Amino acid sequence: MSRSKIKGVGFYVPDNIIKNSDLENLMETTDEWIKERTGIEERRWVKDDMTTSMMGAFAAEKAIKNSNIHKDDIDFIIFATLSPDFYFPGSGVLLQHKLKLKEVGAMDIRNQCSGFIYGLSVADQYIKSGMYNNILVVGSEIHSGGLDMSNSGRSVSVIFGDGAGAAIVSKSDDNSEILSTHLHSQGKFAEELAVKKPATTFWINKIIEDPSEDDKGYFPQMNGNFVFKSAVQRFEEVIIEALNHSNFCIEDIDMLITHQANLRISNYIRKKLNLDKKKVFNNIMKYGNTTAASIPIALSEAIEKKKIKKGDIVCLAAFGSGFTWASALIRW
Repeated sequence: MSRSKIKGVGFYVPDNIIKNSDLENLMETTDEWIKERTGIEERRWVKDDMTTSMMGAFAAEKAIKNSNIHKDDIDFIIFATLSPDFYFPGSGVLLQHKLKLKEVGAMDIRNQCSGFIYGLSVADQYIKSGMYNNILVVGSEIHSGGLDMSNSGRSVSVIFGDGAGAAIVSKSDDNSEILSTHLHSQGKFAEELAVKKPATTFWINKIIEDPSEDDKGYFPQMNGNFVFKSAVQRFEEVIIEALNHSNFCIEDIDMLITHQANLRISNYIRKKLNLDKKKVFNNIMKYGNTTAASIPIALSEAIEKKKIKKGDIVCLAAFGSGFTWASALIRW
């Protein structure tokens, strides 16, 4: 059986920086409150002409270059997003067109914050089975156009940013490999973090009949305290699961990159696992929560900053809407 590895990564974030002080002009909030609750100092929001697939293409181009492969070597696309360009078709096919790739298969994944690891897991299995040789996995999100900028939405809207990250998953020809991936879900808590409209339960005819502008169902709704408590529990569980599967212990982790949901969550997990600060990478302070894009953005930036070297044991972990949670253990 073939082994898979991440051959190269890349990321893209818009130039438009939105500081916490900018949000003070949109809603009743403060820089101090946002930093205390989330750790976020600024985030990137797109301008009007940018799309989710366009950002994904920019990130993918960097990943392809860093992988030292030609784009024609890519034989499958996996695109993770909760904010596709269109209701349908998915953004994967749009990415294929934008990159001018050959007519390869394209799959979209809708697992929100866990989306990139879910995509990585699918790519890993395809490579191991011998079905494909080089798979492009992308996480890309545009949140800024779908946030409730009123006071009632501030606890959620201050969190999210826009961005994209990408990875090339290929057959491994050395000691580098994706050791394992672990996926979970708990749908009974789906409505604790969700955008419920528009949907087949509230379709076009109902929207026309009830075009109420104050209907919050079109905006993200989150039970913040419950999500926080669930996240810290599931993060720890799925990290330990990944380590146990490959007979590693916490001390073997060289770098932990969690989904960048909240700096308090990341710090809590680090302390719970008794990991040195140097072994955990966070960049939510600069980019906010970019959902499916957060892990590949953080992974790309950690590599750029030479925080990860060949042979390191890298653990990726995510928790988010669904509820879904996931981990991946990698020998870099």
